[in-house]
Amino acid sequence: MLRLVSMAMPDSRPIGVFDSGMGGLTVLSELVQKLPNETFLYLGDTARVPYGSRSPRTVRRYSLEIASFLEQHDIKMLVVACNTATAHALPQLTERMKVPVIGVIEPGVRALLSSTRSRKVGVIGTRSTIKSAAYETEIQKLDPGVTVVSQACPLFVPIVEEGWMNKDFTRLAIREYLAPLRDQGVDAVVLGCTHYPLIRAAIQQEFPGFSLIDSSIEMAGAVSASVRATGIEAAGSGSVKILVTDVTEQLSSLQNLFFPHPVSGVEEILLPELSTTP
Repeated sequence: MLRLVSMAMPDSRPIGVFDSGMGGLTVLSELVQKLPNETFLYLGDTARVPYGSRSPRTVRRYSLEIASFLEQHDIKMLVVACNTATAHALPQLTERMKVPVIGVIEPGVRALLSSTRSRKVGVIGTRSTIKSAAYETEIQKLDPGVTVVSQACPLFVPIVEEGWMNKDFTRLAIREYLAPLRDQGVDAVVLGCTHYPLIRAAIQQEFPGFSLIDSSIEMAGAVSASVRATGIEAAGSGSVKILVTDVTEQLSSLQNLFFPHPVSGVEEILLPELSTTP
């Protein structure tokens, strides 16, 4: 007797990825390596960067505008590479979108909790991400017994964008921001901003006792697992398209800094504004 086996058809639709600027390309870089057959549509909101200094209400509006735009391009999944957008807008995005939505915080938190031995963990990020307490909330939800020490590191983003990864000034800033975490017994720290992986080596040099969690790597693993679990894998060779909301003088250098892969070009787009603010 013949038995019919149901086989999922390849899904060639793109995976949408967005960030407040170009920092999310660190996430995209890891995604490309994990999922080489997939097509990625990346949108960097360079006209309105940084989100870290915006109000939660404004971050939600910006995020929903971007999600609406990407949805019009028939994406099969939305990856929120921005920590601030994940912190303030993930529930609204998940509710509004008809495709799976994955934020950057939960994968990093799970890796953080599996890395700590002292059960004292650190979170570093922008002021807005730290103020949102999104990481702390997720950590306490998964393991209420863990102590969380959070630290805003507002100088790290401009340091990275200036290319000062190996400057004495950078090492001084790292010591100033992270010494309190060490002094409180923290042994694992999540890099809660897409820029921070670029100074990971400098942080590790100053604090060799820390287990550093790169959310970009953890995010790529979570997306890869979700794509396979939901049966929406693509077949054939993948591609990357980068969209921005403003072409700035720094754009080319930032692209090369965060995304060391060939890209045919960067396209500037205009986002439609939402008529109502959530």
